[in-house]
Amino acid sequence: MVSEIRRSILTALSSGGDQFLSGQELAEKAGCSRTAIWKHIEDLRQAGFVIESKRKKGYRLVSKGDSIKESDLLLGLKTETLGRTVHYFESVESTQKIAHQLAQEKAPEGTLVIAEEQVTGRGRMARQWHSPKGTGIWMSLLLRPLLPPQKAPQFTLIAAVAIVEAIKEVCELKVDIKWPNDLLIEGRKVTGILTELQADSEQIHSLIIGMGINVNQSREDFPSELSSIATSLAIEGNRQFSRSSLIQAIMKNLETYYAIYMEEGFVPIKAKWESYAVTIGRTITARTLNDEITGYASGITEEGVLLLVDQSGKTHKIYSADIE
Repeated sequence: MVSEIRRSILTALSSGGDQFLSGQELAEKAGCSRTAIWKHIEDLRQAGFVIESKRKKGYRLVSKGDSIKESDLLLGLKTETLGRTVHYFESVESTQKIAHQLAQEKAPEGTLVIAEEQVTGRGRMARQWHSPKGTGIWMSLLLRPLLPPQKAPQFTLIAAVAIVEAIKEVCELKVDIKWPNDLLIEGRKVTGILTELQADSEQIHSLIIGMGINVNQSREDFPSELSSIATSLAIEGNRQFSRSSLIQAIMKNLETYYAIYMEEGFVPIKAKWESYAVTIGRTITARTLNDEITGYASGITEEGVLLLVDQSGKTHKIYSADIE
């Protein structure tokens, strides 16, 4: 966990923009000695921050690079709760697994688990999720909404809207939503969302939203079996993107839509989701565990269930399926 002193220094340097701040100014803001400031500046440089220093002028923040450690995420984060507690790892089996453990240990709402690499990352239906080191965003967010468990699937759709709009803000790319949990660019998958919960029959105790986002991979980073169906933001935007900036935008949007949902229900989120959905208004095939249904996707219910009208005019409610 980043120290309060270093957090204060980063906040001051970030607020200072291109201006140099003297060691004395930073010491006063951070509540420590000028000698300690020098040590913390060196630690921040080791963590990847580019901090310029000039004799008799002080320090200024030039760049924070592409690091996604706690200090990088907190610097400039515009949320009250989400992402304020961060557990960062170089390599893990799965961020979902760690988030579940933290939920059991009473971790606060908004806790974010993030890793540079997942060894056994997984998506929906226990499928493997390819998570190469240092290229993407592999994270799990812990929420504790006071809701019955049947409301949980709506949070996958809320997260999808938040991520689509964050990518548009940070990367200026158009992203489509494919029900229930995929985000696509030009038909290729760029993001997957996995929502899991701990609950009893009446109450959600914890809800964990796993998000896997292909950010800075090149085409060579994808195994051959994924090269035709997956892509990254860097491939589509023809440049590298700041992962920390994207995470901050996702947390900000998620907090906004989470608040709207808790105050106004799913209706305003539903309208936004449908505006981004590539699934709605098309003839599709839904493959469930037990059946295969082809029909017209007319929309989703307020519970996030897909409505599929077959050739006979019968409407089917699809709760979970692969969509083509």
